[in-house]
Amino acid sequence: MGDPMARNLLAAGFELTIYDTSAAATEPLKALGAQVAKSPLEVASAAEVVIVSLPTPAIVQKVALEISSGSSSGSKVKIFIDVSTTGPKVAGEVAAALAAKGITAVDAPVSGGVGGARKGTLAVMLACPRDLVERVRPVLEPIGKIFFLGEHPGSGQLMKLANNMLSAAALAVTSEVMVMGVKGGLDPKVMLDVINSGTGRNSASVDKFPKAILPRTFDFGFAIGLLLKDVKLCTDEAAGLGVPMICGNAIRELLAITSLRQGSDADFTTIVKTVEEWAGVEVKG
Repeated sequence: MGDPMARNLLAAGFELTIYDTSAAATEPLKALGAQVAKSPLEVASAAEVVIVSLPTPAIVQKVALEISSGSSSGSKVKIFIDVSTTGPKVAGEVAAALAAKGITAVDAPVSGGVGGARKGTLAVMLACPRDLVERVRPVLEPIGKIFFLGEHPGSGQLMKLANNMLSAAALAVTSEVMVMGVKGGLDPKVMLDVINSGTGRNSASVDKFPKAILPRTFDFGFAIGLLLKDVKLCTDEAAGLGVPMICGNAIRELLAITSLRQGSDADFTTIVKTVEEWAGVEVKG
C-alpha cells in the first residue's frame, strides 16, 4: 500500500523522504526521485509531515515512539499521519504520546486495496483537529477521497474497523454460498453473473472471486493474517462498547482457522479453501 501511495505523492510534486525495513521496497521509489532515509527518525528530521503505512499496531507504536524521541533534538516533524489500521485505543495512545512532544497525530486509515492505492481513489477516513483539515488536505488528496470523521483520535480507526468487518463478512459468506452452489452442481461463473445482477452483489463477488479465486491465483494483495488482525480489533472494540458481534465473531473464527491452515501470510482470498476442504469441492473457472 505504501509504494503506490508514495508514487502518487511524487507524481503530485511532493518531495519525499522515505524509509522501509526492506531496501528492495525503497529502490523503485528512489529511482523516481525519493530520498531514502536510514531510519524513521531520519525521516522525521527531514519532513514536517510524516505519513506511516505499517502492518500492525505494535509497529505503529514503535515508530511513533522513535519519531517522538527525537523531537527535542532537532527533529522537524510536526504532523504524524497514520494511514494504517491500528484500532481506536492505539490511535489514542499514539496521539497522546506525540502530543507530549509537540507533534499532532492525524488518524487517517484508508480503504480500497492496492488497486485503489494505485489509482489514488482510496477512501481516507480522517480524524484530526478541525483546523488541521485544510493543512493536510493537499497531502491526502493524491491518495484518495477524504471523509472527515471528527476531531477525536480513533474516530477514523473506528470507521475503518466497521468497513473491514463488512469486507470480511462479504468474503466469508460469499465463499460459503459459492462452495454450496458448486457442490450442488452450479457453474461458479454463472453464479457470480447472477449474484452480481441481483441483490447479493458485494465486493467479494464483484472483485475477489473473478480476479483471484476462480482463476486460483489467490493474489488479491492482502494477507489473511492482517485481515484477521483487523477483525479482531473490531470485535474487541465492539465488546468494549457493549455491542454484540454474533456474526462478526463467527467470521473471526473462520479467518483464524484459515490463517492456521494456510499461513498468516497467505492471501485473504484463501478463506474459500477452508470451506472447500470441508465440502470436498473447489470453486474454479
